[in-house]
Parts: sequence; C-alpha cells; structure tokens
Amino acid sequence: MLGAEQLLLYGNTRYTPLLTDLCTAADDKDPGAARACTRLAHALLAMAGETGFYGNLLHVLLTRVLIESENSYTLSAERRGRPEGTVNAFALHDMEIFRSWFAVDLEHMVYRFGVREIGLLTDYRTDPAAGRVYGKEACREICELARRLAKCPDAQSMLDEVTGFYERYGVGAYGLHRAFRLQVREERVEIVPVMRIADVRFDDLVGYESAKELLRNNTEAFLAGADANNCLLYGDAGTGKSTSVKALANTYYEKGLRIIEIYRHEYRYLNDVIGEIKNRNYRFLLYMDDLSFEEFETEYKYLKAIIEGGLEKKPDNVLILATSNRRHLIRESFNDKRTLSDDDVHRNDTVQEKLSLYDRFGLAIYYGAPAPAEYYRIVTTLAERAGLKIDRQELLELANQWELKHAGYSGRTARQLVDDLVGRRILAGDPPKPADG
Repeated sequence: MLGAEQLLLYGNTRYTPLLTDLCTAADDKDPGAARACTRLAHALLAMAGETGFYGNLLHVLLTRVLIESENSYTLSAERRGRPEGTVNAFALHDMEIFRSWFAVDLEHMVYRFGVREIGLLTDYRTDPAAGRVYGKEACREICELARRLAKCPDAQSMLDEVTGFYERYGVGAYGLHRAFRLQVREERVEIVPVMRIADVRFDDLVGYESAKELLRNNTEAFLAGADANNCLLYGDAGTGKSTSVKALANTYYEKGLRIIEIYRHEYRYLNDVIGEIKNRNYRFLLYMDDLSFEEFETEYKYLKAIIEGGLEKKPDNVLILATSNRRHLIRESFNDKRTLSDDDVHRNDTVQEKLSLYDRFGLAIYYGAPAPAEYYRIVTTLAERAGLKIDRQELLELANQWELKHAGYSGRTARQLVDDLVGRRILAGDPPKPADG
C-alpha cells in the first residue's frame, strides 16, 4: 500500500500523520501497527465528537481530506467542473491511493489487535447537530459523499464523484459554509466560518415585497456575472434588514454566494480580505451590519476607497452589502450647515465628504416601520405559522399591549410576541404545532 508521501496533489495536509498511521495499522508486518491503530481510532473518535460525522469514520476522514485540499486540480474544478490537461493524470494517480485506503477493513483489525470496539467505527452513530466545525447540512453532505465514494468500483469513478462535489460546492471552507467572519491574531487576518446561521428564507419575512425583490434581483445579477450594485439596506430598527441578509445566504448558497461579515474595527483589513478571495470561484458579499459613523470616527475612509475610488479595481466577484438605521451613514451636526463666514470656509466640502460614502452605494433599499394594519398582518401570519390557536381579536389586543411595552411597530416586535406566546404554551404543556409540521 502506498503511503501519504506518494501523493502528488493531495499531500502535505494536516491529516498526513493520520494517513501515515492508517498505512502502518494496515501493514500486518509492521511492529508498530497496534500503536498506530490506537492513535487512528482515538483521532477518528475525536473527529466525530468535533464535527458530528457518522457512518464509517475512516471513509469520512478520507473524504474530508479530499474536500478540504486546495491544490491545482481542486481549485480548477471549483464550481467549474473537471479541468482540462495533464493535471487529470496526477489527480487519478492520487485517487488510486485513496481507493486503496478506502479498501482498508477496520473490522479486520478487531481480530488482529483484539479490540472489539474498533469495529464500531464502521457504523458510528451520533447527532450531526452536535458538531462545532460544520453545519448540520454540510455534515450530512460529507458523510453521504463518503458513502458514495466507498461504493465506487475504480479510481476514475471516485475522481468523477469528488469532482462533481467540487463543481457543486467548491473546495475547502468556502465550499462547505455559507457565511464567514474575520479573526485577527497579531495583526494577521483569517477568514473563518460561521458555524451556525439561522435557517430563514425570504418568505419568513412577512411583507416588504418590493424591498425583497430589489435585493434579490441585484443579487441574481451579481451571481450571473452581470452588472450589480453595492447595496445599502436602511430604515427603522427591527424591520428585517439583517433577516434579508441571512435569507440571501441560505437561498443562494448552492449558486456560489458566500457572505463575509466585517465589523467596523476590521475595515482596515479590507484589502487583505479582498486579496484572499478575489481569485476564488465564488461570489462574495462583504457584509457590514449597522453601518454608521460618528463625526470623530474615520474608519469610513477605508470603506470609501474599497467601494470606489482606489487605484485597484474591486474584483468582479465582490460586492459590498451594508445595513443601517440611518440613510446618511456619517452623523452630521448643525455645525456642518453653518454659513461660510464661520471657521470652516469650505463647509460645503465637509458636508459633501460626509455624504460621499452613501453615494457609493448604487442601490439603497428602504425598510420602513409597518403601519398598524401591516403590523397586525405580520403578527397573525407569524402566529399561524407557529401553530398558535388563538382568537384573532385576543391576539391583536396582545399585539397592542406588546407594542406599547416594547419598540413600537416592527417585524421584530411581532416575532418577539409570538415567541413569547409559544414559550408560554410549551411551559403550560400544550406546545403548538407549526403550520408546516
């Protein structure tokens, strides 16, 4: 059996020690086989606890190596299909090695080493939702791919199968996660996955049909490679701006959309982020929530240069998406409106400087607080979806009381009321049955 050092494309991964242990444990003549088998079993159990993986854990480990390795073949195949040229021969060479590893029988090691529990690793049971590395859906996709690869009759069919995965999802962290954030360590920025994102869709946001249509049209144009605008969602608090962003992530994930959330204090790393993602075969939204600046804050200058105005053109696979409660993103004071006889003789230039950030968003979409009738419609719709059986008039009275004690008419207020009512029913031992259940 060839070892990990024989891999031409998929070598030099963080899993190389485990692959070496696999080859050692499978060698009947190696005196270190028993110890290598113990290390491998320990690593597989740790992986399952960390990720929520299930099934044949050895096959899942090998599949994880295949889908996380960023090399000349996988990056070429990412969302575009099989690359042409000589690189296919190298990929097929490596797949022959992986096929021999897939053929290793863990249950045979039970008899060799007398450890009955090793056989349980071939059909491991756990809760995928318990993982902390992948979302539940990504965990399921990886385990299902492992099952299909194990059934492939030869190396070519294995390569076809895994290449289809690259084409559909991509490779590495970008291929398996919808959303990301920045992690800065000693001034070095890293793009890391967001493990769990709320599973909301546009239909979950009641109303705002015009706003949702504008946002979706712009996003679909971006995904199609057509002209699209940097987008600002602005308006009252609790009206669904952030919910719309989450809906984008869930709706367009399989079409290659990825969202990277960037906080205000991280704007100075924008060039580093763009340098990391500009050559990947995804479409990235750089998402800035609650975008606004006080008079004394200057971080907006980083953002202005990135959006439009720097020497280097923003890559075609990057758009800026921001939400804000204010249309004018930089706070103005009455001093900005004073006459030219005051201390700043170029007062108009000061005002224009503060408005210039907003002007760089080609599409601004307004999310306004709902009128009372619309608020009532949101409440009744959410209550119906949650399976609450309650008299309409009583529900509207509760909605009025809740609105007075909270943040006024908004979709967030309506959601909080319905969540409270559902919680009370559960505590009373009469849980509602959601409409889709």
